[in-house]
Amino acid sequence: MSDTAVIEAEALTKRYGRFTAVDRLDLAIRQGEVFGLLGPNGSGKTTTILMLLGLTEVTEGKVRVVGLDPTHDPLEVKRRVAYMPDTVGFYDGLSGRENLRYTARLAGIERDQVEARITEALTRLNLADVGDKRVGAYSRGMRQRLGLAEVLMKRPDVAILDEPTAGLDPQSTHALLDIILGLKHDGITVVLSSHLLNQVQRICDRVGLFNKGRLALEGTIPELVQRVLGSSVRLVVEAHGGQVAEALTRLPNTRIEMLAPNRWRLTADRDYREQVSTAIQRVGGQILALGIEEPSLDEVYTRYFEGERRAA
Repeated sequence: MSDTAVIEAEALTKRYGRFTAVDRLDLAIRQGEVFGLLGPNGSGKTTTILMLLGLTEVTEGKVRVVGLDPTHDPLEVKRRVAYMPDTVGFYDGLSGRENLRYTARLAGIERDQVEARITEALTRLNLADVGDKRVGAYSRGMRQRLGLAEVLMKRPDVAILDEPTAGLDPQSTHALLDIILGLKHDGITVVLSSHLLNQVQRICDRVGLFNKGRLALEGTIPELVQRVLGSSVRLVVEAHGGQVAEALTRLPNTRIEMLAPNRWRLTADRDYREQVSTAIQRVGGQILALGIEEPSLDEVYTRYFEGERRAA
């Protein structure tokens, strides 16, 4: 991943009448990273994407995508940026290969390169054996993979993916996320908009949390955890022994929660696994598992918006 920014926004603003959809957004997305756009419906994510693609005019501020102004150079931006919406639209009466040929013409891909690119993309997305079948017979997962095949075929600098795994079963979701990581390995910058926070946590290098048209938080997930949840350390311990629970409650400056029989979560200001182990051994307990529990992006998201509601 490079420090070079391929997407830059400065005080980017979009108003519809008196309603401000995006409010003075400052954003920099680096070359080769996977950046997650998070936030509830109506928070400004989709409007931001539309401005990045040159599909809606900017009210105020500046935006550059691969060095171009999407308002003044929309066709060149579309050539170098691939966009996969949440519902991928294809012609059901055409085959997967025919749909990609049509897209290739629109994208201005050289005619002598089209078939090789299509075959490469279909093969990589495990669609080579159904490439000549009508898309109307495809499952949702196959249609999503065909959408990513379209992205690969264009060989873009940036791929913007809007809810790419929505409605997929776990196996298809897992496969699609691996493919998205493959885009990163190809040097493609990926902007991922999703409500599925566990997936964002798995593949994103950094995330931006939108709220009421503003970028409320931005950074790596550990950075957001520090800002929203603080620096406390959580341990999960599983142990057998009649006096284990009592021994754990005697640990100083520690909050203890029972998760299940013989399983607890302990929260303190530092890593104290050694003290926990010693306390359990002193009462003759047997430790079955003891480790640090990493906070989830879901917790960060929930805690942040709970704080916003209380403040309101």
